[in-house]
Amino acid sequence: MGKVRRNLRTRAVAGVSVVSALGLVVGCGSSGSGGTGGGKRDGKVTITMGLFGVMGFKETGLLDKYMKEHPDVVIKADVAGDEQTYYTALQTHLAAGSGLKDIQGIEIGRAKELSDTHKDSFVDLAGVAGTDHFLPWKQSQVTTTDKKVIGLGTDIGPMAVCYRKDLFEQAGLPTDREEVARLWEGDWSKYVDAGVEFKQRSKGDKVAFMDSSSGLFNAMIYGHSQQFYDKQGELIYASNPVVKDAWKLASKAATSGLTAKLRQFQPGWDPGLANSTFATTVCPAWMLAHISEKAGPKNKGKWDVAKSPQGANWGGSFLGVMEKSPVKKEAQELVAWLTAPEQQAYLFKKIGNFPSSKTALAMPDVIDAKSDYFNGAPIGQIFGAAAKEIPDEQVLGRKDGTIKDIFSQGLSLIESQHKSPDDAWKTTDERIKKAAG
Repeated sequence: MGKVRRNLRTRAVAGVSVVSALGLVVGCGSSGSGGTGGGKRDGKVTITMGLFGVMGFKETGLLDKYMKEHPDVVIKADVAGDEQTYYTALQTHLAAGSGLKDIQGIEIGRAKELSDTHKDSFVDLAGVAGTDHFLPWKQSQVTTTDKKVIGLGTDIGPMAVCYRKDLFEQAGLPTDREEVARLWEGDWSKYVDAGVEFKQRSKGDKVAFMDSSSGLFNAMIYGHSQQFYDKQGELIYASNPVVKDAWKLASKAATSGLTAKLRQFQPGWDPGLANSTFATTVCPAWMLAHISEKAGPKNKGKWDVAKSPQGANWGGSFLGVMEKSPVKKEAQELVAWLTAPEQQAYLFKKIGNFPSSKTALAMPDVIDAKSDYFNGAPIGQIFGAAAKEIPDEQVLGRKDGTIKDIFSQGLSLIESQHKSPDDAWKTTDERIKKAAG
C-alpha cells in the first residue's frame, strides 16, 4: 500500500454533517515524556505514546476521557506532524533499543517493514480480549508469518469516486450518484469509457474527466490481495496481471486526453480542485476533507460521491505496544480501548477517520453519516460498503510506498512527457529494481 501523506491531508471529513470544525492543529505536541516509556509510581501508571499526523486520540479528547475514567492512569502523548520524520526517529529508537514510547503509531506503508524486521520489539496483540471486531483484511496487514499481531487497527481509507455534478450535467451525463455509479459498475474500464463519453460531449478542452491516471492505477491495484509482492516477500509486479491490467488501463486514460495531468497532492492539484480543472477523482474517505477545503465554499454542493467499480483501500494506521514497555499490560488495555468500535465511531463523527472496525461500520454515527459539502452524500454507507468488498487478506511489501510513487512517476512520463507506455514501463521497471532490489 502507498504511504499515506499524513502531512498533506487534514485527516478530517469536513462536510460530515456532524462535524463542527475543519482543520485540527497538528504539531509536535510535547507532553514532557522525555522521549521514553512510562512506568509506575505512587499508585499512578504513566503511559507514553508516539503518534503522527492527526490520528485523533489527543485532538478529540479521547485520552482525557480515558484518564478521567481511569484516575490512576496518566497518558503522555507526543504528536509529530510529519510521518516521515516520525518514522525516521522510530527506526533509530528501534535500532538502539531505547527511547521508545510504550505505544507507537504505525503507518500502513511501514507495517510490513516493521513486522519483518522488528516484530520482536512489539507485543503480540493477537490474544487481547475484545479485539475480534476488525475487518479481517485490516489485521492481516500487521500479522507476521508466524501469526503474531504487532498492532491494532485505527482508521482505513476505503475508496469511492468523487465527481462534479454540474460538469456531468453539462456533458449530458447522469448526475444522480446511483445512476453515476451504474455507469462504471463492476469494471474500471467502464470508468474510462465514461471518460471518453464525457470528453466527446464536453465543449472545449478546459475540463478533463479525471485528475490523473495514477489515481486510477492505485484504485485498481488496491482492490486485490496481492499487488507488488507475494506472500513470500518476492517482487511480482512485473508479472502480476492486476498490475499489468492497471498499467494498461491507466496508460489508455493518459494517452486518450482524459486526464488533467495532475497527480494527487502534487503541485497544481489543489488549484485544479478549486478551478474545476477536472470532473472526477478517485477518493479515499479521508480525502473528502482535503477536497472540501481546497475546492472551497464556492464549490459546495457541486461535488458528490459515487460508489467505485470495485472496493479498494488507500491508507490507514495501527497502534502497537512495545515489548520493553514497563507498563505493557496497561498499554495493551489502552490500545484496545482506543481502537474499540465505540471510539472508532466517535473519531469518525468528530474528524472523519473512517473505522477499521466492522462493528463500528454498523453504528448510527457511521452508517447514517452524510456529507453536507458533497451534496448530502451518504458517505458512511458508500465507504462502508467499499470497505467490506476488499479481500480478507492484503499482502504488503517492504517497499510498497516507494513502488507506488515510482509507478505514479512512470504514468506521469506518459501524461506530461509524451513517452509511450512501453518506454515508460521500461523506465519504471528499472527504477523499481534499483529502489527495491
